Amino acid sequence: MNQQKVKVFTRTVLLDLFVAFMGACSALSYTVFIFPNQFAPAGINGIATMIQEKLGFEVSYLSLIINLPLCIFAFVKLNRTFARRTMEYVVAFSLFLMLFRDWAFLKDFVYHEDYSRLLAPVAAGIITGAIYGTLLRVGGSTGGTDVVGALIHHAKPQYSTVWIIFVINACVAFSSYFVYGYKLEPVLLCILYSFMSTSVSEAIIRGRKSAMKFEIITSHADEIAEAIMTQMHHGCTLLEGKGAYSHADKTVLICVIQKEQVPQMMNILHHFPNTFAYVSQVSETVGNFVHVREKVKIKMEYTDENPML
Repeated sequence: MNQQKVKVFTRTVLLDLFVAFMGACSALSYTVFIFPNQFAPAGINGIATMIQEKLGFEVSYLSLIINLPLCIFAFVKLNRTFARRTMEYVVAFSLFLMLFRDWAFLKDFVYHEDYSRLLAPVAAGIITGAIYGTLLRVGGSTGGTDVVGALIHHAKPQYSTVWIIFVINACVAFSSYFVYGYKLEPVLLCILYSFMSTSVSEAIIRGRKSAMKFEIITSHADEIAEAIMTQMHHGCTLLEGKGAYSHADKTVLICVIQKEQVPQMMNILHHFPNTFAYVSQVSETVGNFVHVREKVKIKMEYTDENPML
């Protein structure tokens, strides 16, 4: 029992240190890519960045001032682990922003606007998206809009967290036009940053276990199931059903496969008439889902003797 507690404690400490490291990486991204190129990233930190640009009040302090009460509310109203790890990230982010400000050697790595400014939000967005997706997977967040959205959704469940965050980000992008000299470029850079960070974070959140689910309605269930098992090395689930219009007996075949196997599945279904299938994306799989590493080459040619090939 004591050994188990030690393992849990060690894992918790390592995760806390990892969250702090993510905060340091985010601070480095702001120092190298965002501040020198004069655009506002998305979210609450985007608002803080614009305040720093106009009033000189540093993001490192603003982030703490804004996120501290939000994390306290989240600790009371939402989830303690979520609030604690979010606060760890925010504190590390603010502290490293202060440190990096005085590190002269970092000036050699700053990506100035003299280069292509489009690459700055791309790089910063990729880094932020990777950090955001990773933090969500360990039960934390980057603070700001995530906490605001979660708190509003907790109080008003009819309001979608995604739309709350979208509205805040849209306000940041719109406001940056006035903050950065009435120019359209900072608005576009903010939008590009948001797109890159969202795309990367979604890919990380879905992870390697994302897959595609086929639900197939057919009169050839045994043949299709045999083809899937022998050619694609995946199992199936068969459910009995009846057509509402024709009242004919049908079988619903459910199968989860990897994304790269979709063309192979389509090739199999092509050879069975009166077969209907619809496809949906599975964000994650739990259990005995097998990731087939050796891709089976799809033979588009087939003969009458073996219509499956």
